[in-house]
Amino acid sequence: MDATLFYVLVGAVIVAAIARWRGWPAPLLVTVVALAASFLPFIPELEIDGHVLLNVVLPPLLYSAALDVSFVGFKRSLPQIRRLGIWLVLLTAVVVGLVAWLIMPALTLPGALLLGAIVAPPDAVSAAAIGRKLGLPRRIMTVLSGESLINDATSLTLYRVFAAIIAGAALNVWDGIWQFALAVVIGVVVGLVFGIVLHQLRMRVADPVVIGTFGLLVPFGAYAIAEHLGGSGVLAVVAMGLYVGFNAPRTDYTTRQQEAPLWLSADLLLESFVFAYIGLMFRRVLSDLGSESVEHILLLSGAVLLTVLLVRPLFIYPAHAFARWQQRVRLRRWERASTAGRFEQKQRTRPGRQPITAEQMKKRLTEPELSWKDNAIISWAGMRGVVTLATALAAADLAALDDKSSHAIVVVAFIVTVATLMLQGLTLPFLIKRLGIASDVDQTEDARAIAAVRKRSREAGMAFLEEKRDEWTAKYGPSEMKTFDVFTKRMSRVETETEQIQVVEENVARPSYDDLAALMKGWLHVRREVLLAERDADNLDEEVMRELMAAIDAEELALDTRGATRPQSRA
Repeated sequence: MDATLFYVLVGAVIVAAIARWRGWPAPLLVTVVALAASFLPFIPELEIDGHVLLNVVLPPLLYSAALDVSFVGFKRSLPQIRRLGIWLVLLTAVVVGLVAWLIMPALTLPGALLLGAIVAPPDAVSAAAIGRKLGLPRRIMTVLSGESLINDATSLTLYRVFAAIIAGAALNVWDGIWQFALAVVIGVVVGLVFGIVLHQLRMRVADPVVIGTFGLLVPFGAYAIAEHLGGSGVLAVVAMGLYVGFNAPRTDYTTRQQEAPLWLSADLLLESFVFAYIGLMFRRVLSDLGSESVEHILLLSGAVLLTVLLVRPLFIYPAHAFARWQQRVRLRRWERASTAGRFEQKQRTRPGRQPITAEQMKKRLTEPELSWKDNAIISWAGMRGVVTLATALAAADLAALDDKSSHAIVVVAFIVTVATLMLQGLTLPFLIKRLGIASDVDQTEDARAIAAVRKRSREAGMAFLEEKRDEWTAKYGPSEMKTFDVFTKRMSRVETETEQIQVVEENVARPSYDDLAALMKGWLHVRREVLLAERDADNLDEEVMRELMAAIDAEELALDTRGATRPQSRA
């Protein structure tokens, strides 16, 4: 088993590497190759418990995805994310459950609803991987990524409720709502506690290797403890990832540079394994089909697949229209309150708080605009993945389910997962090109935002240098201010400063390299603070902020590298 698992991992990573090299969607290629490999007689059947997949594979994948999500964008798109991640999952579970029960009454209604909960959540990995490769606009990627972070929590909570009913527990609708609310509260609280502790550790420990190791461990701890307390391990990991990712720019730059490639490698390994496992399950599915009526199981699978494909767009478009109507109502109420002076009066009753401008208030009351084309992409990006398969395998081990029902659940979950991956995954690029969806608008807006932020960054940097002028005059005297002036002019003209120190030092020898390096680090710190302030004020998208922050990190790395390799500075 150990050798088999190793071979699967190596083979999956090799296929994923070829896909990345050729520019193809790696999840789809890995799945297709694994499906073909499952027919080979020398490929053994890979048996993994569904609970192992949930407890080992899911936490790091969710945490890594949450680290990359823009918290500001997530918060702005939360109404859209909540509709898809909670209400769409509930609707899909109920509709699929009713359809499955009508076609196969032997499942019983609780068993059919359990199947609905299993196939309800789309997968985070496949949608994000394909969307990034095709350059989907940020407004769509934020909704898809946010949905995939919370829909697993909804699905797993439903799974627990229906599994308990199948086991004989007397639960009603209110019990289910209470369990869901408890899972949300406990999960978010546990995740925030872990996130705060990890962030404080990242702020105080200067060793990026140690911090990176803790970063690999904490998702498992947060997930396990939240589940043990009756909460949602998924939401715990997501809350922790969002908190740590939002505060990551405040940590030492070496920590950010260490963890970025670490998580990219972990994602590649885990994602490759997940999709390889999906494909290799084909042999087990065939054996399960052989033990039952093939026509009946295939009819059930086709009906569930069709239901899954139809429910999503039939929910998204009416829900979007209803949300737009609610938004117009909220705006009209706010405009009436503002005209009557109640908005300004409420502002005066908030002493010590930053006043909210009318523009900021309108932004809070509105959702990011999504066109019908955007909603078409979101409707078709409903590929299923690891959570569907893992919960199906876990359900097959439920003692209260008979063999016929457990086999049906595993087969249907597999067919829905593979069919959505192949059908939607392969046609999504064509749909995006056909509709003309691209990130050109993002690039134009980003260019304007970057230009404005760079201007403010230069102004803040020059203000910092002017504050330091008196300190240098007192320390070195007016005769040595030539060094400071040359240094200031160079920094105001160029972006890469690593060569400036050498030029200045060759011309004027008095100030030491450490003094100049400290001045440089202070200037970089001021520029980082400008980026954070613009991000917090919602003037700069968080993804753009991270790109600019990475450029500043590279400057500081070059500065430290040069300082570590140069000879002792002259006094």
